[in-house]
Amino acid sequence: MFDKNIYNHFLAIIAKVCFSLTVFLLTSFLAFNLSPAPAWSIDYNKANLSGEDFSGKDLTDSSFDHSNLRNANFSNSNLQGVQLFSSNLDGVNFENANLRSADLESSRLTKANFKNAVLEDAFLMNAKLDGANIEGADFTNAMLRRDVEKSLCAIASGTNSVTGRDTKDTLYCP
Repeated sequence: MFDKNIYNHFLAIIAKVCFSLTVFLLTSFLAFNLSPAPAWSIDYNKANLSGEDFSGKDLTDSSFDHSNLRNANFSNSNLQGVQLFSSNLDGVNFENANLRSADLESSRLTKANFKNAVLEDAFLMNAKLDGANIEGADFTNAMLRRDVEKSLCAIASGTNSVTGRDTKDTLYCP
């Protein structure tokens, strides 16, 4: 025989499970889809990006290793932790850029504009900086070859508007 009480109890359990599952799925959907999108780093390795305009962009942790970025514009950009290893950065505009912890090792930075840029903790070993504009740049704890540091001291001037540090002081100029 068919017992109505057991049947009703069974339906009540199924309804509770369906309701709980629906609440769980809706909560999960809202939690994952309404949160701000994460900033994903972008891989531009070995690309020819000569003359490209990256001004005002957030390129945190992106990679431009071995890329041609001659005359590119990175002014007012967030380049924190960016990889620019062994790249051609001849004539690049880094004015007001955040280059904290950036890797610029072995890069060609001739005639680059670092006016008011923050290069705190940046890695610049073997970088070529001939003719660079470093007015107001902050090189606090940046890794530079001693001879490059000395040549930058000869042209260092200004105070960084973000950190309030004098360029000469951040390069440990005498």
